[in-house]
This record gives sequence, structure tokens and C-alpha cells, in this order.
Amino acid sequence: MEILLTPGQRADVTQAEALVGDHEPEAVLADKAFDSDAFLAVLRAKGAQVVIPPKANRVEQRAFDRHLYKERNLVERFMSRIKQFRRVATRYDKKAPNFLAFVQVAAIMVLLA
Repeated sequence: MEILLTPGQRADVTQAEALVGDHEPEAVLADKAFDSDAFLAVLRAKGAQVVIPPKANRVEQRAFDRHLYKERNLVERFMSRIKQFRRVATRYDKKAPNFLAFVQVAAIMVLLA
């Protein structure tokens, strides 16, 4: 599992390639925010199945596995559980390393529960 922090005003897709990093995934499930040609090319080069719905404004709509995409709810539920920790939800820590450390602690607590 990888967790990266980004500034609130930065798009998630800017860190997508770093998030995949050295992993060799069989499939990558993500929401429409990650639908960029550059990121899709990286995933295809790794041999991963791309399970990202195309943006509505895409000229050429591509197919994706809707059945497999439904598994993305596991990530959404995991994030919801992490946000149950008040310190994560309100971001009391102003310094990124401190906040990331507690997000990691919260993730461990959720995974162990």
C-alpha cells in the first residue's frame, strides 16, 4: 500500500505515476480523475489492466471492466474508516511529515481491526 500527500489544490493525477512506482500491478482501479493519456500509457507499459472510466469530455470513449470497477468501493470504505480518526479528518498537524505519520498509524489501526 502506498500513501502520498499532495497539496489540496493539486490534482491527484500529478502523483499517479509515483503512486504506482515500482509496483507491478495486474490491474489499476481508479476514478475518472486519473483518466489521462500519460498515466494510461504508463499503466499499459507495466502490463496492467486499466480499470478507469473515461471522462465524459473524452472524444474517444474507451471501454473498461465495470464489474471489476465496483471493487474500488473497498478503497473508498478504507478511506472513510481512516477519516474516523479525528486527527486525520481535521488535519490538526500542519507539517506534512507529522500528518503523514498519523495517517499511516490510522491505516495500520484500521487494517489490524
